[in-house]
Amino acid sequence: MDRHNIFISHHGKDDDKVQALKERLKSAGYNVHNYSVDSTKHKDGRRPSDQVIARYLRMQVRWAGSLICLIGKDTFNRSWVNYEIRQAHLQGKKIIGVYAHGYKDTPLPDAFKKYGNYSFGWNSIDKIGDAISGEPLPFENPDGTPSTPIFNIKKIKCKK
Repeated sequence: MDRHNIFISHHGKDDDKVQALKERLKSAGYNVHNYSVDSTKHKDGRRPSDQVIARYLRMQVRWAGSLICLIGKDTFNRSWVNYEIRQAHLQGKKIIGVYAHGYKDTPLPDAFKKYGNYSFGWNSIDKIGDAISGEPLPFENPDGTPSTPIFNIKKIKCKK
């Protein structure tokens, strides 16, 4: 079974949902290694400077093949979540949104609106796994109904 390196971007208060997502992926047969910072990786409780945090997050995103943005109650307004998504975009990573269980009507982070590739509901574990694996998938709403992409790309002709 192929191993997939992921980074789960989330609000710190949603750490229990990160652990649940990792377990659900594992139970569905996906071999994933999470490079994000969650409760399994806390050291001594001291908070490093923002510069150190930014460097560490860039490195962790670099090692991951995909970024999953776990969309919970307050994810949309977290500056570090938006930073992680922008870093994933700059590094050419797939950016997958997963609505935490019970949060299907929650706003998306601005960076995800701009750079996100897919968004899925909590119960779409197979689709999440397929997106991590690189399978082309249709877009869907948090309830599993078909959706259009959330970004709007316009082609323009440049004058020579």
